Amino acid sequence: MSYQEVTEYLFNQTANFEKQGVTGYKEGLGNVLALDEHYSHPHKQFKTIHVAGTNGKGSVSHLIASQLQTCGYKVGLYTSPHIVDFRERIRVNGIPVTEEYVVKFVEEGKALFDTIKPSFFEIATIMAFCYFKDMDVDVAVVEVGLGGRLDSTNIITPILSIITNVSLDHTQLLGNSLEQIAQEKGGIIKHGVPVIIGEATPETRKVFDKLAEKANAPIVYAEDEQEIESYEETSKGIHYKAKHFGEFDCELRGAYQPKNTNTVVVAMRRMMDLGYLACCTEPGNNSKMQHEMNTAFTEVTKLTGLMGRWQVIKTQPTVVCDTGHNPGAWQYLSKQLEEQDCRQLRIVFGMVEDKDVHSVMSMLPKKATYYFTKGSTKRAMPETSLKAFAEQLGLKGDCYPTVDKAYRAAMEGTTEDDFIFIGGSTYIVADFMKNIV
Repeated sequence: MSYQEVTEYLFNQTANFEKQGVTGYKEGLGNVLALDEHYSHPHKQFKTIHVAGTNGKGSVSHLIASQLQTCGYKVGLYTSPHIVDFRERIRVNGIPVTEEYVVKFVEEGKALFDTIKPSFFEIATIMAFCYFKDMDVDVAVVEVGLGGRLDSTNIITPILSIITNVSLDHTQLLGNSLEQIAQEKGGIIKHGVPVIIGEATPETRKVFDKLAEKANAPIVYAEDEQEIESYEETSKGIHYKAKHFGEFDCELRGAYQPKNTNTVVVAMRRMMDLGYLACCTEPGNNSKMQHEMNTAFTEVTKLTGLMGRWQVIKTQPTVVCDTGHNPGAWQYLSKQLEEQDCRQLRIVFGMVEDKDVHSVMSMLPKKATYYFTKGSTKRAMPETSLKAFAEQLGLKGDCYPTVDKAYRAAMEGTTEDDFIFIGGSTYIVADFMKNIV
């Protein structure tokens, strides 16, 4: 099989939530446990850090991996979804798994896969664990795919668990209340394993406290510790001042990033307690510590391959893309777009049908011109439906059948003072990155 044939098999011949929505979701850990048994429990050969949450888990995972990598560890990183290429999901020290490994893994396992019928994500998860074992990583940062309790990644027993936040998303699978969703995400809390909660509400704190108490797991709320004392935007990103780590810069932009960064810095403190990040613990060597942090945070995209988080593609005109796709993300994105000092704000926008389209679109800036489109997925909401709904909300724009055509229309007649945003869905950003960038 060629790499293209293998990815075709994975994407189209296995159950795939990302392409099919609810019908492609396989609940339960039975299949992944069977795969784990077949491959001799590869995840037990390295340490792991488990990251869940409605929003921010990708940024947090990449920042932690970058910090560990900068301190000299060999670091596996498993994330989802990918933007351009499947191999983005599985990295060691920022380098994607090879096409050859993916092909060999699927060829050798295909008879088993055809027998037990695992989902796309179950195969990808066990592939990642096998690759990390074969590459002899020191530690792997593992991002939850969906939820937590029944997510395929939840067969691991990590050294540290992190839940960034909880908001309403995937309600058809995880529940219709914050308490229900917190229960699912809190399913990654393991016996005796420290857990960090990035943000919480009174409703979710009760759930997390109860789960942590039952598991005898030390729990810390990052927003209570507030390691980040102040921050300000700069031309290169965000400059931070931290309580225990001094001043450092981070290239990740976006109004939501300070909360993610606070979660990461609190996590770093716990990792130091666990004996990790020795580069940050040398007594009296604050300059080395700040150098390592600056490297990890200012070069996170290069070191880990992170894409699609308030990513500035070009300037004059400014073009930015972001994968935020739910109300929790758009409460920040909308505010940031409103604050842009530009001649004209143009937004290339699309969503998938199983998201909370009403809540997200109700937050969209009224002052923008919209270019409604759809991504390359069966879950995409038709651009005509988006436009009809937008008109009820007082949003003005036209329809375009592809992201490519929408972006090119948005670029027509621009000046260097215009601002173009591409987002609403990971699939919109993916099509943009594949076809434009």
